[in-house]
Amino acid sequence: MLTYAEALATLLKEAHPLETERVGLSSSLGRILAAYVSSPLSLPSFDNAAMDGFAIRAGAGDIPSGTAFTIAGMQAAGDGTTAYPGADACEIATGARVPDGFDTVVPVERCERMGDIVRLTQAEPRGQNIRRAGGDIATGAPALTAGRRIDAAAIMLLAALGIGDVPVARRPRVVIINTGSELHDSGPLPEGGIHDSNGPFLEAMLASWGVDLLARHRVPDTGDAFAHAVREAMHAGVDLIITTGAVSAGRFDFVPSALAALGARECFHKVAIRPGKPILAARFDGGPLVLGLPGNPIAVAVGHRFFLTPVLRAMAGLAPEKPLRVRLAEGHDVRPGLQHFALGRVEADAEGRQVARVQRNQAAYRIVPFTQANTWLTADGSFGEVVDAWPLDPAAAT
Repeated sequence: MLTYAEALATLLKEAHPLETERVGLSSSLGRILAAYVSSPLSLPSFDNAAMDGFAIRAGAGDIPSGTAFTIAGMQAAGDGTTAYPGADACEIATGARVPDGFDTVVPVERCERMGDIVRLTQAEPRGQNIRRAGGDIATGAPALTAGRRIDAAAIMLLAALGIGDVPVARRPRVVIINTGSELHDSGPLPEGGIHDSNGPFLEAMLASWGVDLLARHRVPDTGDAFAHAVREAMHAGVDLIITTGAVSAGRFDFVPSALAALGARECFHKVAIRPGKPILAARFDGGPLVLGLPGNPIAVAVGHRFFLTPVLRAMAGLAPEKPLRVRLAEGHDVRPGLQHFALGRVEADAEGRQVARVQRNQAAYRIVPFTQANTWLTADGSFGEVVDAWPLDPAAAT
């Protein structure tokens, strides 16, 4: 049986970066930049006033209190005037271009105006209250790096630079197939029935990754509905098929044999992990990658977080994720010989230091501890004094 590290390495060999496309800024939120973006202009693009007041041609040294200047005009934000030849002062608004040769802006509240004359009420340092051209970013400087998830801050910068579209990694096309004759939508249940939670969970997590989810199927454990859903996904040209359930060793665990009959090449089946040991990966030559997750909800969550997430990162051209190393507040016994994934909480102790605690009463079928956790904790063989902590929502942390 493969270790987690071996299985992940095998899986990532099958996950290739997707091609690049360009999208408009209004459609770029959440997308992954596929290439470095350099600044096409400087920000600010010109020297401008940091506040309302008077722009002064101060010359050398500070300006003494009581110095008076003749006001040549008014410089408002958006005005195209670049110079007042022969003048030593002009009224100026916040954000307005500082005219050529003017080197200081004095706030209006530290001035006395009498008609066209302005007098300083205190000594003023030369060069103050001017936002210099390029003070934020210079022309040609790196604006955003490849692999950056475009968030609101990135959109603010791109818009300020006048960039209307950006190169991003294509969204992976995905189909989810949940197996189980016992699965039903919300509402009254028949005898022996349960509500499908895996499908909505995966759909929600994939939405935060911004994937192109083409379909989510729920199929019974008998008949050819599974094969039909797989063929339909392949015909649609998907990159990834995610299945849940029917990957273990029972009578109704048909997914491995069904995929083989459809022509899929098995990459691995069963990994030395807990929960999620029966996980399966397969590849259709020239077609999609298949990740078969067990049916228990927390095994699905582990499969998403520690197998599917690395695949999506690889498809987006992102580097491997690195965990946070955190001190464990108290010991936690686990079965030796397995890679363990546990829900936990990272909190501040009495001294304000970050410590991790493992959630109590965990099991592959128990969902409530998942809702109370704020991190995943991982350990190979045993939970020692220091553990790896991973965000619950990897897309939000990218």
